[in-house]
Amino acid sequence: MKIAFVGKGGSGKTTLSSLFIRQLAADGAPVIAVDADINQHLGPALGLDEAEAAALPAMGDRLPLIKNYLRGANPRVTSAETMIKTTPPGEGSRLLRVREENPVYDACARPVELDGGAVRLMVTGPFTDADLGVACYHSKTGAVELCLNHLVDGRDEYVVVDMTAGSDSFASGMFTRFDITFLVAEPTRKGVSVYRQYKEYARDFGVELKVVGNKVQGQDDVDFLRAEVGGDLLVTVGHSDWVRAMEKGRPPRFELLEDTNRHALRLLHTTADSAYERRDWERYTRQMVHFHLKNAESWGNERTGADLAAQVDPGFVLDEGVTASV
Repeated sequence: MKIAFVGKGGSGKTTLSSLFIRQLAADGAPVIAVDADINQHLGPALGLDEAEAAALPAMGDRLPLIKNYLRGANPRVTSAETMIKTTPPGEGSRLLRVREENPVYDACARPVELDGGAVRLMVTGPFTDADLGVACYHSKTGAVELCLNHLVDGRDEYVVVDMTAGSDSFASGMFTRFDITFLVAEPTRKGVSVYRQYKEYARDFGVELKVVGNKVQGQDDVDFLRAEVGGDLLVTVGHSDWVRAMEKGRPPRFELLEDTNRHALRLLHTTADSAYERRDWERYTRQMVHFHLKNAESWGNERTGADLAAQVDPGFVLDEGVTASV
């Protein structure tokens, strides 16, 4: 299943997504972790040092390879140059699966050893000085969106994406690519403002949204969050000595995480599993096509010199039983 962590900058979404990834790994689940934030902090949160995190291969720098692989033998996609971030798969496309080996993972994913096992980590790459004034960060996250469009994940397989802060993810259709979105919110007015934006933008797309209250210090904070977000509040998390040690680069073994926080992570896990049961593959594919046609009309056709609406395979539905090109 595909899971997103969102929230305003500084809310703790990267910390919580890294804890959730550790929980999944401790449970023995196969996990692909993706850092799609403009500030690349997921690697260090998973225990990498500065040099190791800097050496991670950027997906944005390998976009031609990703496109060429995913295009496969799809006759509707005439070249990698005509693929854009929203290009949907069709008959003949190559698809990605969580447990397999493939050239995209070889080029873009690196194993990260955690207490409970290893996860695959993929990163968009940082927004550098060379990008300032000439590039949009969504040109980097486009590699993530393209991979999610072509990824077939099954039950008990997890793709966890640490999204860019705030409501920036609505600049593309990537916000509809997830079975559930966990929005990390502090008990402040600013903390819940992103929730209101996200809730409003996602209203018409069936996005399943649950709020994780973070940095909660007492019942007054819980009451504030419940009054502001209502039934969308799933769980709250308070101070953690384990997290403080992790942020200093000296995390204890994960089994020593406080019981209350382990309980919160297990609740996120069961909630995500429940959301997967409600996945509608036809709607998932339909939304993919919807955003592709919007992007094609607004900029894609002009940029590529092609009619990108012709890339849509009207009889294709992405699901677990679909057969990919080899």
